[in-house]
Amino acid sequence: MKNPWEDIELSDYENHMKLDTVMQLQCLNKMMRKQFCQYPVRTIMVLGVAGGNGLEHIDPQRIEKVYGVDVNPKYLTECATRYKNLSSVLECLRADLTDENIRLPYADLVIADLFIEYVGYKSFQPVIGTVKPKYVSAVIQINTDNSFVSDSPYLHVFDRLQCIHHRIDEFALSQTMNRIDYGLDAKEEQPLPNGKELLLLNYKRL
Repeated sequence: MKNPWEDIELSDYENHMKLDTVMQLQCLNKMMRKQFCQYPVRTIMVLGVAGGNGLEHIDPQRIEKVYGVDVNPKYLTECATRYKNLSSVLECLRADLTDENIRLPYADLVIADLFIEYVGYKSFQPVIGTVKPKYVSAVIQINTDNSFVSDSPYLHVFDRLQCIHHRIDEFALSQTMNRIDYGLDAKEEQPLPNGKELLLLNYKRL
């Protein structure tokens, strides 16, 4: 079955995410700046990179390689175009991370922001087991209601995501990470204007 993300236009996704009533694009950008700098790493993998929001904070003098991973090839093409200045370090990889036979290169740090919701714990765990990073930094969304997509003029663009969406919470994610020898290292909460919340969870290999 084709992944629903392959049919969502990047412009629709980003325009939805940056609405004043949503503000997730802007908040994630600020959070990613911290994610890139919080640990002494040389290689980074961003899962669900989309158009590359936040990559402007990558310092190529410090970071040797950034892997941008996504299932949508159009997103990856746009990401590479936007960040030509990072061409010496940025490598875009198309991959369906629900594929149980997935193979990915090593990275010191894996960043998974608003990503685990669309693959679930069962698929996320082997992805981390394949990459074997020293650190994992994930942002999950805490909903105050049963709606995981915020109300906006673009709402129905995301209708098909319902079939792949998984409800993710801090306790269950930490249990999942503990099973593969990663312990919670830090967390940070970021409220959103519509009552939802972004929760940053950092894990360190034990």
